[in-house]
Amino acid sequence: MLEPNSKAASVTFDGVTKLYGSAATGVRAVDNVSLNIEAGTLVTLLGPSGCGKTTTLRMIAGLEMPTDGIVRIGDQNVTKLPATDRDVSMVFQSYALFPHMSVLENVSYGLKFSGFNKSETAQRARAGLELVGLANYDTRLPSELSGGQQQRVAVARALVLEPQVLLFDEPLSNLDAKLRRQVREEIREIQQKLGLTVVYVTHDQEEALAVSDRIIVMNNAVIAQDGTPRDLFEAPANRFVADFIGEANILDCEISAAGEGMATVKLGGYQLDLPRRDNPDGKSLLGVRPNRIIIGKAGASNSLQGRILRSTYVGSHLELTISTDLGDLFATSDDVDAPYAPGNEVSVTFAESGPVLLNS
Repeated sequence: MLEPNSKAASVTFDGVTKLYGSAATGVRAVDNVSLNIEAGTLVTLLGPSGCGKTTTLRMIAGLEMPTDGIVRIGDQNVTKLPATDRDVSMVFQSYALFPHMSVLENVSYGLKFSGFNKSETAQRARAGLELVGLANYDTRLPSELSGGQQQRVAVARALVLEPQVLLFDEPLSNLDAKLRRQVREEIREIQQKLGLTVVYVTHDQEEALAVSDRIIVMNNAVIAQDGTPRDLFEAPANRFVADFIGEANILDCEISAAGEGMATVKLGGYQLDLPRRDNPDGKSLLGVRPNRIIIGKAGASNSLQGRILRSTYVGSHLELTISTDLGDLFATSDDVDAPYAPGNEVSVTFAESGPVLLNS
């Protein structure tokens, strides 16, 4: 059985930039990024295509070299070290298994170059397969496995090397939704059990929320926000993060002082007090998650008045589009038996916890 990884190391970026082409006309894939990933944690780089997350991962791996700045793994400056001289392993989106080798041979491959004898190599490879639930699959070929099983083999192959840092590049994108959920839970369980440092790249917000200790949201080559899954979902720093992680209604509002650290927020005829979050008085933006919208009887005081445009039953909840003077709001309701129908007049308020003032 594989033991907890005593070699797990931190990852630090200090002012790292990656430029493709000339300074004048080139593309900045990563722009002056500084971050710290603590040893033994799983941190996800999340963002849309082209935001810089994969380039950041590849600079940790040594597959790309920074144009400027410093990369450290643990206490070692690895900025100019090639991939072969870094103690990292990567699990790719495409699995990258050798089709002519058995499962055991695939998992053993890297161990042959790590100083283990034949007996130790086989023992460690079998321990890796046991850890990912493939103990009896030694002799099968990759073509005889499902997509989820092939991904587990790729994970086992990386784990048995006991790297300082384990990297995942969109590892679940080739799997169907149910299998993605199962494999991501297994990856998280293994990471916690072995105390691994994992840097995980995905564009799937739900996946990031489910597996991460921290999420670093990237946009246009820089870090938009860095925090725990709950921080990012419930207190997004700006419009981009609010809109990218989950769904959010972004509303224009007017704010004024309401005591120390608080602001009175006005939206048409509706008013509420919220943490100011460094926003000055005047026009601002309010983010509200669909599940934090409360629907009541039309005509209620201190509320927005609206009309149901669409009501869709999706099994576990209703999805509602509500027309208001501030624009259309998207809301969800757990009360699947509620008689919301297109044309119904309603009032709209927001849950006490949930609405948040945003930077533009």
